[in-house]
Amino acid sequence: MALLPMAPQGLIQQKNLVEQVADFLTQGVIEQRFMPGERLSEVQLSRDLGVSRAPVREAARLLESRGLLVSRPRRGFFVKALDAVELQDVFDLRLCLERHAIERLAQRYTPEARNALERQVDVLCEAATSDSGTRRIEEDLKFHRLMLHYAGNERLLRAFEGLAHELRLCITLITRTHEAPETIATSHYQLLEALASQNGPACREAIDYHIGVARDSVVRGINDAGAQEEGGTR
Repeated sequence: MALLPMAPQGLIQQKNLVEQVADFLTQGVIEQRFMPGERLSEVQLSRDLGVSRAPVREAARLLESRGLLVSRPRRGFFVKALDAVELQDVFDLRLCLERHAIERLAQRYTPEARNALERQVDVLCEAATSDSGTRRIEEDLKFHRLMLHYAGNERLLRAFEGLAHELRLCITLITRTHEAPETIATSHYQLLEALASQNGPACREAIDYHIGVARDSVVRGINDAGAQEEGGTR
């Protein structure tokens, strides 16, 4: 098992241990320090983090509810390995949410919304040059959260948040199977151009392309990896 770095002294000695452990494990899963299919050892993690096994177990259950881990009877928790069908489902639901959001936003694209989204794309492009994969993912998600927020439907935003953890895995896979982070970041300018036109069909076409290209690339990459593994076992 690949171990996470030891936590700094006192890092996990605050009030909400479960959430802190969950955040620590989530970052490890997203950055693939815990690999898909890998078993997580409660004993080892509790030693590494300097906590009892109880908050580790509760954090693992929390990550299971978020779609990042799976539990197996008498074997413990494992990092979830999304297959092509599951990835397709996540992207399809995301597209439904964001397609509706961007069409709504096109009808109410205020200067405040435009400025906020433009600033966030600039931040995203700056983050693309950093070494932090976690920061790149979070800034990408923040752009899309802002778009849903300014669309004016909080239920859309809440539904998006329900997908957020699995989307983090998807964005990680995009950077590994598709394009350089800088290319992904600058692709958001096309969404800004569509929104500036305040043309609903143009916005729909832009978001379909933005998410569709990523979806097709990730699903193709997963299928290719599976084919290589299958070929290697023959």
